[in-house]
Amino acid sequence: MTQPTSVPRPEYPRPQWVRPEWINLNGPWQFEIDHGKSGKESGYAEAGRELSGTITVPFAPESKLSGVEYKDFMAAVWYRREVTLPESWQGGRVLLHFGAVDYETEVWVNGVSVGKHRGGYSSFSFDMTSAATPGVNIITVYAEDDVRSGRQPRGKQSERLYSHGCDYTRTTGIWQTVWLEHVPATYLSSMKLIADPDNASAHLTVKLGGNPASQAKLAVTASYEGKPVGAAEIVVSGSTAQLALPLSEVHLWEPGNARLYDLTLTLQVPGEAGDEVQSYFGLRTVRLDGMAFRINEKSVFQRLVLDQGFYPDGVYTAPTDDDLRRDIELSMAMGFNGARLHEKIFEPRFLYWADKLGYLVWGEHANWGLDITTAASIAHFLPEWMEAVERDFNHPALIGWCPFNETWDRDGAKQDNDVLRIIYEETKRIDPTRPVIDTSGNFHVVTDIFDLHDYDQNPETFRARYEPMKTGGEAFNTFPNRQQYGGQPYFIANMAGSGGIRSRRTTNRGGTATVRPPRKRSSRAMRA
Repeated sequence: MTQPTSVPRPEYPRPQWVRPEWINLNGPWQFEIDHGKSGKESGYAEAGRELSGTITVPFAPESKLSGVEYKDFMAAVWYRREVTLPESWQGGRVLLHFGAVDYETEVWVNGVSVGKHRGGYSSFSFDMTSAATPGVNIITVYAEDDVRSGRQPRGKQSERLYSHGCDYTRTTGIWQTVWLEHVPATYLSSMKLIADPDNASAHLTVKLGGNPASQAKLAVTASYEGKPVGAAEIVVSGSTAQLALPLSEVHLWEPGNARLYDLTLTLQVPGEAGDEVQSYFGLRTVRLDGMAFRINEKSVFQRLVLDQGFYPDGVYTAPTDDDLRRDIELSMAMGFNGARLHEKIFEPRFLYWADKLGYLVWGEHANWGLDITTAASIAHFLPEWMEAVERDFNHPALIGWCPFNETWDRDGAKQDNDVLRIIYEETKRIDPTRPVIDTSGNFHVVTDIFDLHDYDQNPETFRARYEPMKTGGEAFNTFPNRQQYGGQPYFIANMAGSGGIRSRRTTNRGGTATVRPPRKRSSRAMRA
């Protein structure tokens, strides 16, 4: 379905799960700031209620590109838009998708609530079929946001009125693409793909949405540079299917050499319209081997930039898809082969370009601002983190997870170590294929890789701290009273560069270092 060229961010927002029948809802929406969170009582959710302002979605109201540029705190915000459903969409289901909305969201269609979501960084969708009508429909979105509450991850959004230190302009409400999608009554919902280059195959777990399937046929085909290289077909009864896809040719995805396969999934359900999704995947393996970080069994030195994902005019949202690609190209031109995506869950389009360009990335949540001194924080962290890990699992560019960064004490209270342990274990359960760092910098509880942050810009004193490791001496530990080194691969995760690295967003620190773990081979897996 062709999208109007005047729509901001018009590209399909989910490149690994593409359908032709969709409508991009970016552009002008009615808008209202609700400082008192009284909009529900005032009837803002009612279908006939007009809002007083206008905003350009998907840009947050704090941003210049939104047309609002209101930078004070907003307790809640409202959005309203009319959309006309095509006549061809009668029958089947209509799904309403949100790339991300910060932070607690409720959505109404024609005055009927169709769902709620909590989390400012993960994607979500609602089946709006039962509330929709032929022709014009009214969509209303409500979002509450409180970065000072201690009950939500805020990342590097400032908890003060102005930016300060390494905290910057806040993001409230919608900040990624909103779109509608037409699917059959039983449809392909998601896929989890594990690459198996050693056996020239890929293993797929496919989930179905809508009506439970009965004697449905699922067909999967793969091609490489237009040439068919694999096909598989199974019968499905229920909501989940598993199959192996044999491949006649093996082409490895590697850093700087992004060999990708195209993938088509087709579902045929007796008595229903079929469903088809276009996707892609890369064949590559990641594993820790003693002190070596191996990608496709090759030890790879990771020279990564710390990417914080802010834009001068769009804040959390890149102005265009080309900006996302350009950020990666600039980093690679400066000699980096990847990025630690820092204190922010990045949008799927960024990961798509990382896949396409052979750019390594580590996934991290925006944990700053969340009080993790009690187990209650798990309820505000884990569900959203699980959504992110599940959503981004299939990206070959993503080589590891780091749910937390610098888990400092809060008002004198120490972190609850069980929180980090539970999040680590749950991440490993969802994704056993990648290494997991429990918290970057401090304070480690259980981790596959021991990393620390060292911002010393004096090369002599920096070198002296790690020199003993060359000859099997003790590994340097920034907080020996709070964390213990257990012989894992050793990263210097954050370093100070000579004045930092400037791109089209905030200043990022960069640099590299090589250290030798005690009585082990030198780890070539380092991060900048």
